[in-house]
Amino acid sequence: MLRRQDVGHRVVVRRIVGVSHNRPLFADALGELVELTETELTLATAKGTLRVPLREVHRAKRVPPARRPPAAEVVALELAANEAWPAPIQARLGGWILRAAENWTGRANAALAVGDPDRTLEAAIDAVELWYAARGQRPMINTPMPLAAPVNAALDGRGWTARPLTLVQTAPLPALVGDVAPRRDLPPVELADSPADAWYEMVAEHKGTLPAVARKLLTGVPEVVFASVRDEAGDLLAVGRGAVTGPDRWLGVSLVQTAPAARRMGLGRHLVRAVAGWATQRGAARAYLQVEERNTPATTLYQGLGFRTHHTYLTREAPD
Repeated sequence: MLRRQDVGHRVVVRRIVGVSHNRPLFADALGELVELTETELTLATAKGTLRVPLREVHRAKRVPPARRPPAAEVVALELAANEAWPAPIQARLGGWILRAAENWTGRANAALAVGDPDRTLEAAIDAVELWYAARGQRPMINTPMPLAAPVNAALDGRGWTARPLTLVQTAPLPALVGDVAPRRDLPPVELADSPADAWYEMVAEHKGTLPAVARKLLTGVPEVVFASVRDEAGDLLAVGRGAVTGPDRWLGVSLVQTAPAARRMGLGRHLVRAVAGWATQRGAARAYLQVEERNTPATTLYQGLGFRTHHTYLTREAPD
């Protein structure tokens, strides 16, 4: 059977799916073990998240990893993403980054566990708990996998829970920009250095009321663009944000939203393509985004644009 040390690694699980002629029927599942509790295990497979009750597991073991990006590349991308979504309060714990933004979004209010925390793992988690407690916030840690598999195992032992799996997906900018001319049957994409009030209002429909700290975070990047698509009456149909950060000049795509009445028109693709063109002019060559694995409409859109999963992470939360 699997152990907590296997979280974050590639495993194969043979499970019992039925009985025929008094004999059990088996099915195999291959994927990344993202959670292991006393009653079930959770796999991130190519077809999505799979939860298997332990009573249905016939056999399970760790298998050699699939081809993964180098650890240094994962760290570099995570640091570029941190620059693109800059929490106003940050502190260092060795290589880890402690972040706080008045609880607006998980990313800006969770410690980023990359690198060496410059102390034992248990002491590092203690320090995270104290830092967030001093700010009246629930301690959270983002654990990129499989780099942070030991962190996940330690957090399991402390009873920390996990939010839904997040995919960090990447795509080359030339593939996003393409050689095809922009669609002329759609309104043009407007690109601005700062967001209008209507842009904020549309984002708030998805993210909730935007406090002052949220606006500071969204605009606090030197190279950032706010994209909008409007109809003939001037009403917003879609919005999005792009930021170029890091020594490798990554384009971070975020907050791509379409008005309910304007969905399935290709506006999301239209908008991302325009943001990619903006980033290309600024020397970026690759794009990334972060999306929950369970968000099927978004993952389908991004797959069609050429995004593929680079790595994953879990946002872990301390017990109440």
